[in-house]
Amino acid sequence: MAATQKTVFVSGATGFIAKYIIKLLLDQNYKVIGSVRSEEKGQEVLADFDHNANLSIEIVKDLASLTAFDEVFKKHGKDIQIVLHTASPVTFQVDDVEKDILIPAVNGVKSILNAILQFAPQTVERFVLTSSLAAQINPLAPDSKDKIITEKSWNDATWEGCQTDSMSAYAGSKTFAEKAAWDFMKEHGNEVKMKMSAVLPSFVFGPQLKMDFSSGHLRSSMEFINSIINGKLPPPMFSAGAFIDVRDVAKAELAAFQKDECIGKRLALESDMYTVQDILDYIHKNFPELAKIVQVGKPGSRDEALKNSFKFNNDETKKVLGFQFIPLETTLHDSLKQIDDAKKN
Repeated sequence: MAATQKTVFVSGATGFIAKYIIKLLLDQNYKVIGSVRSEEKGQEVLADFDHNANLSIEIVKDLASLTAFDEVFKKHGKDIQIVLHTASPVTFQVDDVEKDILIPAVNGVKSILNAILQFAPQTVERFVLTSSLAAQINPLAPDSKDKIITEKSWNDATWEGCQTDSMSAYAGSKTFAEKAAWDFMKEHGNEVKMKMSAVLPSFVFGPQLKMDFSSGHLRSSMEFINSIINGKLPPPMFSAGAFIDVRDVAKAELAAFQKDECIGKRLALESDMYTVQDILDYIHKNFPELAKIVQVGKPGSRDEALKNSFKFNNDETKKVLGFQFIPLETTLHDSLKQIDDAKKN
């Protein structure tokens, strides 16, 4: 290994965002260790990157365990300089939101930070947490439409109060997990070498790194768009909001540890606002084959759809990152072209 080659640990390596992060890291000649929950998932990730010699996989089965990452850092702690923690539950179909969403999210952060403290306190230089816009605002609060969200904004959820439904629990999980990370740095910052940043994506759109339509079901926001094509419109709370392209999230993750200006910062990732009508309009204007099966909706209703949405100001983030976010039209074009091509094949 070249003396200048650094090693990056990426938790949750099967994720939509994580795969783009891994691609950028490999493109920039980093050595990457990714964690997955099973051997099968590990083989999937390795295959996605053609078994790149700079990529290896470790199994972390249970995020809810407070020792989940101990074995990884016992084995690799002296080699890892950068940790990107993207692993966190993203599911809304659960029976017990505390057990299945809240506890794994918070314990995942605590376990990885405690593993660093115990096994690599002077080796890991930077820690980047993938948080969420959900940590900045309570999406179901009646006054959310009146707020301007900035890098300093926090969701005011309580542990008990956010257990009423899975969406509130997800937002709460991102909030409590991020707070746990900052609290750790306050308490143990003088015991570790690393500095921390947090990346807070809004709704993440964009094409999949590797398109797999074999099941007829796509991952993450690509399935959101595919469902709209198939006539299944999302519930009102998802019909409009802030978005960011997955490729910009990956770039921000790397900038978060490569740029000293990002140390101690919450990087709020919003490119613009989207509405479901924007997606319908774009399909009818640019994808005639898809347009044949897609409803027209209510053209001209964008302002109405956004009237109950929050506003955001992430000027500080854009200044620190120093690159332009991908606009909605480009994100929609690339995503829809990938789906359109897959349906034709």
